Amino acid sequence: MRRESLARSVARDRRPAPAPEEAARRYVNQWVEDEAIGVERVRAFVLILKTRGCYWADLKGCSMCGYAKDTLGRSASPAELEEQLRRALARYRDEPYVKVYTSGSFLDDREVDAESRAEIVRAFSGRARRFLFETLPEFVTDGTLGPLADAFAGELEVALGLESTDPTVLGRYVHKSAAPEEYLAAGDRVRARGLRAKAYLLLKPPYLTESEAVDDVVRSVGEAAPHFDALSVNPVHIQNGTVVEWLYHRHRYRPPWLWSVVDALRRGAERRGASRLVSFPTAGGLARGPHNCGECDARVLAAIQEASLRQEFSLLEGLDCPCRPRWAEAGGLEALGVEA
Repeated sequence: MRRESLARSVARDRRPAPAPEEAARRYVNQWVEDEAIGVERVRAFVLILKTRGCYWADLKGCSMCGYAKDTLGRSASPAELEEQLRRALARYRDEPYVKVYTSGSFLDDREVDAESRAEIVRAFSGRARRFLFETLPEFVTDGTLGPLADAFAGELEVALGLESTDPTVLGRYVHKSAAPEEYLAAGDRVRARGLRAKAYLLLKPPYLTESEAVDDVVRSVGEAAPHFDALSVNPVHIQNGTVVEWLYHRHRYRPPWLWSVVDALRRGAERRGASRLVSFPTAGGLARGPHNCGECDARVLAAIQEASLRQEFSLLEGLDCPCRPRWAEAGGLEALGVEA
């Protein structure tokens, strides 16, 4: 009998049972965060809808992604999505930037049907200036984008989880279903329609050392910049039920240092062209998130956020801490199986 791969085993174990109707009437989470539109600092309304989630998570899934656990385990009906939207709108205070996620692809009909997509976007039209959603590249078509562009009187921003422009990193380490060129082509299709394209770049997928991970992001920034209006460096944080968590518990993976985020931004800024480059680390300063020694984490995180919002990466110069030489020395240790 052929042995099941680690990735497929993790995907099978994290697939939730189909949820009852009551659970489908409530969204996963909602919050407000700092953002920027151009040079203007604004507040962003973030909403995570409860849907069936990413189809790829059921087949194999990405090595760092545990969002499948927050899904319905089935498709949401239009009525259920309508109720989730109604509850979310009760908390909306006309924030100019709106981000709607589905733990997968907003453009996948199995997650959000076409009519519900248009209704969700239309609900914020005239109130928000920019509306962002995330999708896999295969769903980026004229047929999916056109109705949404018609429904929203503002800027639509389509986010794609490119992660890396290196095919080996993307396919073998991150376990994405599509090749880098498919993400770049999707970004081009988005921009050809006059919409904004954003790419997420993953900092420190499993099996890369700290220094290799930074190099991968910097190279990816330069190669992705011509295809996207914005690039977001997302350092890995340990999510439940993932390959990364499996490695973490066996002392085979350490979340990235915040110094690596600083280095990636400073070097990436030189290769970003006209694209906006940002990083807003999730779980920053926590053991399962990107962190330094604990003493400097809050200060470094604040500098990363401020540099991202203002697009002034000189703010990252002069940061220091006694732990920084340890980060520099640890850059290649993981290649030898040593936990830094």
